[in-house]
Amino acid sequence: MSVLLQVAKQLGVNPKLLRYGSRTPGAIPDVILMKVSDRPLSTSAKPAISSQSSRPSLSSNTPGQHRVGTKSTERSASQASQFEPASFLSHDHSHVDLLTKSKAPTDTINSSHKSKTMGGEDFPYKQVNKNQIPEIFALYLPGVDPLPYRAAAEVFPTRVNNYVLENHINWANGVEDPYFKLVIPSPGMLSPAMLEEVMALLLLKSSAATRNEKVLASQRLRDAVQKYQQEYLNAHPAGQVENKPKLDGCEVQGLQHKYRETALWFPSEAQTCHAWCTYCFRWQQFTDVGGPSKQFKSASWLNLLDYISKHKQITDLLFTGGDPMVMTAKTFRNYLGPLLHNPHTAHLDTIRIGTKSLAYWPRKFTTDKDAKATLQMFRDVVNSGKNLSIQAHFTHPRELDTPEVQEAIKAIKETGAVIRCQSPIVRGINDSADIWTEMWKKEVKLGMIPYYMFVERDTGAKEFFELPLAKVFKIYNETRSCVSGLARGAQGPSMSAKPGKVQILDIVEHKDGRKSFLCTFIQARHPAWVGRTFHAEYSETATWLDGDNGLYAFDDDKFFWEDEYAALVKTQEGSSGQWNVTNDRWNKLEKKKAEN
Repeated sequence: MSVLLQVAKQLGVNPKLLRYGSRTPGAIPDVILMKVSDRPLSTSAKPAISSQSSRPSLSSNTPGQHRVGTKSTERSASQASQFEPASFLSHDHSHVDLLTKSKAPTDTINSSHKSKTMGGEDFPYKQVNKNQIPEIFALYLPGVDPLPYRAAAEVFPTRVNNYVLENHINWANGVEDPYFKLVIPSPGMLSPAMLEEVMALLLLKSSAATRNEKVLASQRLRDAVQKYQQEYLNAHPAGQVENKPKLDGCEVQGLQHKYRETALWFPSEAQTCHAWCTYCFRWQQFTDVGGPSKQFKSASWLNLLDYISKHKQITDLLFTGGDPMVMTAKTFRNYLGPLLHNPHTAHLDTIRIGTKSLAYWPRKFTTDKDAKATLQMFRDVVNSGKNLSIQAHFTHPRELDTPEVQEAIKAIKETGAVIRCQSPIVRGINDSADIWTEMWKKEVKLGMIPYYMFVERDTGAKEFFELPLAKVFKIYNETRSCVSGLARGAQGPSMSAKPGKVQILDIVEHKDGRKSFLCTFIQARHPAWVGRTFHAEYSETATWLDGDNGLYAFDDDKFFWEDEYAALVKTQEGSSGQWNVTNDRWNKLEKKKAEN
């Protein structure tokens, strides 16, 4: 029996009444609503590829064949947000002409948050979350049932803002619009069984007649969501927990050091974004999966300074999150200031800032209250003698079209910072050479540098967003053939996998008729692997380096790096960025520098 039918049976009503769009006041008598049972509903099912989601058919493992790094299911989750019941419309939107209105009048939506630190007086930042989804649908997508989307938003973190709603979504395309898919979770991101269960529990919760019933329904919903997140969404892909470094025998919180030259810092104040991508690979930072101890974050600038000072191999420091640009300039300076004009950090050449603020809230650099202070902070970094690289996350060319983003790009460039652009290639959002060609051309025209095309990571709703590697490689090559040399430097398609950043260089046809992917390491846990090529069996369905739809070694039972990687992980003390200090290649480089 489906979960919706179970709820209908518990309530003693016609199942047709349990449709979000068809419910009317009084449709379910109060006396019936008070009969809600606490009997558990069906358990979550493992995500399955739905025939309605138009996903490619992906083959399963063949017994006896070698797969690399199968994913562990031993994950834990703790949902920090309080799962509020779906909010219903509190405004009369009948005056809105949906056929002619091109921009979303977000002032008519009950915004859940008006930031005190983001936005200016003329252009305030207004946050819209999962509870406003029914209002958005009533206003722009009448006739479309919002319940499945509201259910998906219960599992996948959801946040959007007035700027995005007003500029990036073409509402004429409905729910198939690529940018709608980018910021509003789709029902297909959930397994059919889980989708039904969450919809039923939302209805059960909204129908609760007493406080106790509401608390009970909320707990059942929370438990179902946490179980699903724990078991099926791979909260920490690519061995992120292996990236935690140690200092004096203790883990350094808020820091990752996977590659020798580059460290990542996760400021506690930056563990959110101006809006959230549905395909986000760090979604666990917003959901507290496994509790606070499983998150990467720290507010200790002293620990950051201490670690950088004692690890002279680090030339690049990446501020990441979340999004560091949600911080005020004053807060950001607390971390940056001690690193500048400091003889103990003279080896640190480049500050990187990973951000999607240019796409989601470019007013951060133009009209926000601390826009001038932010730009001055950028100038101070550059004037200190260090490079400042803004690692801008642009997913779709629409993000580059507004006057706001173009003004923000110009303002950042005038500080001396360099803007490099990167994005994953995501099915249903930017999975065509035409889209990438347009995006790279616009980036170059605006004075930015196309930097990376990433393969969608094996986390979250990966079955919904991932593409076969063969198709990704084709899109990358077609895009490069359509742009000038200034855009062809973008590296890809690149998988940020457990051993390192693996790039597909070519598809090779061998004399015996077989084909293989020619791959290399752009970056690696062990620097000696960088630049080494290796072959993987060609596959029309493989979507990642390892896992259920991963690659097999070509003419061998394993890839060249597997044994060494396993040994390093087993014997490591700290992160791979630390163990590499002692490798021969590094020692030779240090010796040569000393001689000069």
